[in-house]
Amino acid sequence: MTQKTKSIVSGVSILGVAGIVCKVVGVLYRIPLANIVTQDGMGVYSTVYPTYNLLLTISSAGLPVAISRMMAHYITRSDPANAKRIFQTAMRALLVFGVIAAALMFSLSGVLAASHNDPDTRLSFMAIAPSLFFVCVMSAYRGFLQGQRNMIPTAISQLIEQIGRVFVALPFALIGMRRSGIAHGVAGALFGYTLAEGAALIYMLVQHRKSAKGLDQVPQDPKAVPLTVRDIVRRLVVVAIPITLGACIVPLAGFIDSHMIRPLMENAGIPRDAARILYGAYNGPVITLINVPTAIAMAMGTNLVPDIAAGLARGDRSYVVRETGIGLRMAAVVGFPCSVGMSLLAKPLLYLCYRSAYDAYYLNIAAELLQISALTIVLFTMVQATSGILQGAGKQHIPMITLVIGVAMKIALNYTLVQRADINIHGAPWASLLCYTVSMVPNLYYVCKCTGYRFSLTEVILLPGACALLMGSVVYAIWTFGFGDPGHLNGFLLVAGILLCVAVGVVLYGFLILKTGAVQVENLPAKVQKLVRRFVR
Repeated sequence: MTQKTKSIVSGVSILGVAGIVCKVVGVLYRIPLANIVTQDGMGVYSTVYPTYNLLLTISSAGLPVAISRMMAHYITRSDPANAKRIFQTAMRALLVFGVIAAALMFSLSGVLAASHNDPDTRLSFMAIAPSLFFVCVMSAYRGFLQGQRNMIPTAISQLIEQIGRVFVALPFALIGMRRSGIAHGVAGALFGYTLAEGAALIYMLVQHRKSAKGLDQVPQDPKAVPLTVRDIVRRLVVVAIPITLGACIVPLAGFIDSHMIRPLMENAGIPRDAARILYGAYNGPVITLINVPTAIAMAMGTNLVPDIAAGLARGDRSYVVRETGIGLRMAAVVGFPCSVGMSLLAKPLLYLCYRSAYDAYYLNIAAELLQISALTIVLFTMVQATSGILQGAGKQHIPMITLVIGVAMKIALNYTLVQRADINIHGAPWASLLCYTVSMVPNLYYVCKCTGYRFSLTEVILLPGACALLMGSVVYAIWTFGFGDPGHLNGFLLVAGILLCVAVGVVLYGFLILKTGAVQVENLPAKVQKLVRRFVR
């Protein structure tokens, strides 16, 4: 495995493992949270979070990627002085954005609650508002470190966020519920988010100071022309605005869903309280479980931006083509089995995690939703990988445009399906499938056009897809004939069955992708190459 190839694999490994751990902790955290605030409280939580996520994305999505990309460019050209200037300028901008975003959410909490026709959400909007400031500032530090290919601090800060939520948010939620009910319980949980983000920011501040010393050791090209603040702002804006707009599309879709789906279900004749619980089940347990494997997709997208940018800065076109191919194959190899496996094990997973928090009726509906929604994982993974490549290549406007089109079609399909009494909430995952499909196809076209990579249908789609389907058929047979309806199983058998299916699926899929060549052994870390060659020989 060459040093060049290691760059993407190691970066994705660090962020991917940390991301999966964070998502698993997030799933486990939601289980006691659902038990504390009840299924009605989860409806309130799921109403507040999309608005917070949208404001967070607007405030902090584009500039960190721009920092990462621009710093990688200047460090590669032996110009650390300009790299520092870029960070300092971006930090000032993010400080301002963070203050504005936090102040807006706090001061407009009453308006936001009224827009959802749910007064129980006002305290929650106020409780989570300060975290917008913390995350904005922290994202500047993350961009600074990622631009130097140092992904470890970002990974650790993500772990601090999640672990802090468990040990702070849950006690606050319990105190709020015991004192004043659902509104204070959910607000307590979200205030725990704010405190966890503050702790992660302190950690990133310490890591930045350490890393800044290392940047001082990079030799400075004496011929490099210092960038003015005006030049830096202009370049940051050119890079960051399209990325921010593109990154806002999916949170915007969630924000629109939070305003759209519940009223549409009520139009279909579903009572208001039932509509809130159904939406909470979809945007809570279903989306939470889907977000576990998509952590790797986020890691790939994050790592590909500075990686592709550095290759282009060197003029190394073969490196860009190679890393593009590895990124797309990794996206497919990860996405296909996660989609198939989670779709097949949707009902067991939901019964294992949320049986004590939701009625069987809502759990069964959530399982049907997860079976469909899980198929978006492979599409989302490919969209993230292609977006990272295009952003690194300076074509950040392309994924923005394709996602705008995809979300527009999602909204139209939501409006068409959700208000039909015979479909209602089941239309939402189908709309998401359409959204990511519409975004993925043109992204792939432009990736090939911009990088020179020749897309291989066999390597990227057919081989990993066939391996995932074969793995899925075995997992389906094991569960169907060995365990049956999860509603009739106790906790021990549920855990045993899921672990057995996952273990068999992982081993079988790993063997198949290596044996068929869907994954090349030389692209794996050197420490495992000998073991793998012995395994597939």
